[in-house]
Amino acid sequence: MTTPISRFPIPESIQDLPEDIRDAMLKVQEKAGFIPNVFLMLAHRPAEFRAFFAYHDALMERESDTLTKAEKEMIVVATSARNRCLYCVVAHGALVRIYSKDPLLADQVAVNHRVADLSERHRVMLDFAFHSGLELGELTDEWQTRLLETGFTQDDIWDIGAIAAFFGMSNRLVTLAGTPPNEEFFLMGRVPRGQ
Repeated sequence: MTTPISRFPIPESIQDLPEDIRDAMLKVQEKAGFIPNVFLMLAHRPAEFRAFFAYHDALMERESDTLTKAEKEMIVVATSARNRCLYCVVAHGALVRIYSKDPLLADQVAVNHRVADLSERHRVMLDFAFHSGLELGELTDEWQTRLLETGFTQDDIWDIGAIAAFFGMSNRLVTLAGTPPNEEFFLMGRVPRGQ
């Protein structure tokens, strides 16, 4: 039995979608080998699809002062695990494995970053992501000092908080729609591509 991709309408064919959305899906399919379910889940609302992925790309694709792609994905995995979002933990866990080249890191971050074998930088980063994405979120003088002393810049602090906040929304939408992770995500970064 196949799990439905969404409790909301999804396109019967990507050919039925606006050209820019269809092109975005085909581009991701060419790179990954499949279309992530979140693309199909959001496609029934084209304006929201565009806004979601525009902000996603603005956060996750831009060059940060010191944050690496792996670190950004660690923020997604840790906060998504706290929000109980299976889709984002599995999909972004795959990206943590790929970007970090560490097959164990994503699982450790998802379960409990405070006991994982992480650097002080990563522990502070994820503690602040929890603070900003799951708690009050206020950037106090104490937090700012702690982050700056750990080597983050003011722009990094914004990125950590914005990624945690954005994926809080993403977690809720995926959960609302009941969207499961694509099976392909489970093996990415664990098994060499093509096997």
